[in-house]
Amino acid sequence: MIESGLILPERAVKPRESGLTILIDNGAPLNLFLDTIHSSSVYIDFVKFGWGTSLITPLLEHKIEALIEHDIDFFFGGTLFEKYLSQGKTEDYFNFCQRFHCSYVEISNGTVTIPNREKAKYIKDFSREFFVFSEVGNKDNFKADNQESSEWVEDIHEDLEAGASKVITEARESGTSGICMANGDIRNDIFEEIIESGISIDKLIFEAPNKKMQTFFIRSIGSNVNLANIAFSDVISLESLRLGLRSDTFNI
Repeated sequence: MIESGLILPERAVKPRESGLTILIDNGAPLNLFLDTIHSSSVYIDFVKFGWGTSLITPLLEHKIEALIEHDIDFFFGGTLFEKYLSQGKTEDYFNFCQRFHCSYVEISNGTVTIPNREKAKYIKDFSREFFVFSEVGNKDNFKADNQESSEWVEDIHEDLEAGASKVITEARESGTSGICMANGDIRNDIFEEIIESGISIDKLIFEAPNKKMQTFFIRSIGSNVNLANIAFSDVISLESLRLGLRSDTFNI
């Protein structure tokens, strides 16, 4: 960051446990990917290869090499884990992650209907080899809207106890499900119960794919909130929100 003389919120520096920015690669062209990583690596902590795009992304190895070169970690989307799970092939998923020398994996149940306690067993198994990011919340709007806030807190505790390094709150790449309603508004009942539960904020990652959600979490928690599903085009604009350089967060 350029020396300016301004007093700005203090940001954690890499490698960091809080203030994480996790981009979602939904199939970005290679040159766009490389340009973003090269120009903004200081602000990027992880890249998630969304859904199952890692299976069909040309030159995936080139993308991963660039991330390693710039000290950025990566993982494959939880939906890919669920695809393997649905076919009874979780061992193959384990081997797939090992093949690409993943340090992190995402374990979720937002699409496949399994009890959270069953998901927790997979967290425990995978945490013997990988750092696990688990995810809570449902991708289906009807199921998400009818999920009690207390269930979210119970699931987060269960995932952490099973060995998850951090827990991601579902919002999809559109910001219209999970912790959000279909219109994109945050479900305050869920958010407030999570905050009041005593769970360490540093253990939570909030999916926030748009400025409205990013602003909400930064204003509610602070500049060093962990945020995921960030578009490649939003790296600098998100950092400006974190630092109070936009009117939306001007007074943080």
